[in-house]
Amino acid sequence: MRPLTEDETRTVFEKLANYIGRNITHLINRPDDPHCFRLQKDRVYYVSESVMRFATSVGRVELMSLGTCLGKFTKTGKFRLHITSLDLLAQYARYKLWIKPNGEMSYLYGNNVLKAHVGKMSDDIPEHSGVIVFAMNDIPMGFGVTAKSTADARRLDPTGIVAFRQGDVGEYLREEDTLFT
Repeated sequence: MRPLTEDETRTVFEKLANYIGRNITHLINRPDDPHCFRLQKDRVYYVSESVMRFATSVGRVELMSLGTCLGKFTKTGKFRLHITSLDLLAQYARYKLWIKPNGEMSYLYGNNVLKAHVGKMSDDIPEHSGVIVFAMNDIPMGFGVTAKSTADARRLDPTGIVAFRQGDVGEYLREEDTLFT
């Protein structure tokens, strides 16, 4: 377990900024309990500083997980968000998209969000920006990248793709063997 380097920090913050914008400062500067980012086996964890201090007494080999796993670095150096970061992303989301009950199962099976499944969406969402997908009762279901802006999405036909899926809570079942290894 080690702190992130400057390049790693920049890569993680660029990815997070796509979804939560300037709210990254709320992740770092928490008045109740300060948190930090740590790297363990190519995975980035968001962990309380008090828990991090306790974890220093555990060896690297024995330590499996620590705090909330935000994602992992690929072998090419890119950062990929995991579904385990959904609670943090949903809490500070900049752009939101709600899907109707008839589109929930399709989304949870790993499909993209279609225009026919969109219940409502935030105003002025630009094209190719990060969006958090919610059910109509405000339960976070996943995150993705918009295929069209809000104005363009309103003019789409019902089978047009509004958002590309990046992660959904169905991954807990589909990838349970490899999610935490």
